[in-house]
Amino acid sequence: MQSHTDPAEVIVVITNTPDAETAAHLSQAVLQARTAACVNRLAPVESEYWWQGKLERAQEWPLLIKTTRARYAALEAVIRQHHPYDVPEIIAWPVVTGYSPYLEWLRSETDSAGQPAK
Repeated sequence: MQSHTDPAEVIVVITNTPDAETAAHLSQAVLQARTAACVNRLAPVESEYWWQGKLERAQEWPLLIKTTRARYAALEAVIRQHHPYDVPEIIAWPVVTGYSPYLEWLRSETDSAGQPAK
């Protein structure tokens, strides 16, 4: 098992966007920047949250972004650059285990930052 400081550790990052167009644009931005190997654009969800002292409700389009710990800072920078929210949700979870060939593919795609896909 990898340690939590292993740069090759696979992580899943979630962010929510205000509409389908933003979700598509942000998905393409993180992939083109090679900060992720794969992005799942999910169906819209109803979100409820506190914002500036008020309880809010909004429809949002989540993105599940697969990357490595080594690429997290660059991924966060791309999300922040392209995200319309003042404070976008950007949360990462470690992947504890998974299908080895998939995890190796994911690592190889994020390790080759800036290189064309194989």
